[in-house]
Amino acid sequence: MSNYKLGLDFAKEQDQNDPLAAYKKLFHIPKDTHGNELIYMTGNSLGLQPKATKNYINQELDDWANLGVEGHTEAKHPWLPYHEFLTENMAKVVGAKPIEVVVMNTLTANLHLMMVSFYRPTQKRYKIVIEADAFPSDKYAVESQLRHHGFDANEGLILWKARKGEELANYNDLQTILETQGKDIALVMIGGVNYYTGQFFDLKRITQLGHKHGCMVGFDCAHGAGNVELNLHDSGADFAVWCTYKYLNSGPGSLGGCFVHERHAHNKNLNRFAGWWSHNKETRFKMRNEFDQLPGAEGWQLSNP
Repeated sequence: MSNYKLGLDFAKEQDQNDPLAAYKKLFHIPKDTHGNELIYMTGNSLGLQPKATKNYINQELDDWANLGVEGHTEAKHPWLPYHEFLTENMAKVVGAKPIEVVVMNTLTANLHLMMVSFYRPTQKRYKIVIEADAFPSDKYAVESQLRHHGFDANEGLILWKARKGEELANYNDLQTILETQGKDIALVMIGGVNYYTGQFFDLKRITQLGHKHGCMVGFDCAHGAGNVELNLHDSGADFAVWCTYKYLNSGPGSLGGCFVHERHAHNKNLNRFAGWWSHNKETRFKMRNEFDQLPGAEGWQLSNP
């Protein structure tokens, strides 16, 4: 029997007893025309601005003004290894090991970089599975990858649909897709949390299903990072990508995150795009002609994040 009651008094009581309630004061909350704080229900689109944000940004502007190029090594938070300051905490957010995580680029750009490595189609095995109501950018991305490799996107894209009259996708249907078409499927790419229905997918179950049928498996965790426990390492997924401006409150246009499972960390034969930021840090600025790839997720960087 539910202990919840309808009514403002009960809602206020719950707020007062919420151990996380104190964190509300750390964020700027938009107000209506009368100066009353809005009830903000769109953190799934853009998280609220932390009050500390302006100080952090001003620190970087001051260091740039006062140090110029020396800020790469002499700033309060040196720019050269800047993304490394975020790695350990970001790994905790998504349930990964530090070597498996890098903060860089934006979500769809990272998705394409991951598909360079983990979508390796052949003439017989080239199809991609996504959920039917995936976020449109994911659909655009996988369709463009199919076309880039010379395939018909309509034939190459398999949609994992909810059953008639139901809202949520059924795992038995995904299993049927893989059992009947698995030999034709190169990649299973699902949203960790569906942006429209809110369905939190069982990442480990999906990964095991995909791997059982020889498919690579990746996840778009835009609506999962900072929202639910993802446990990416334990899921066994080959890769995952996410943004940070929703539940991680980092602001519009902010950097995304990328996960590559530890088992791929030292595989230098795994095809990828390369750039100087994925080159060995010790020799990066010696400007050598030979590429010396970094291990782990950092090995997928292209340039200064």
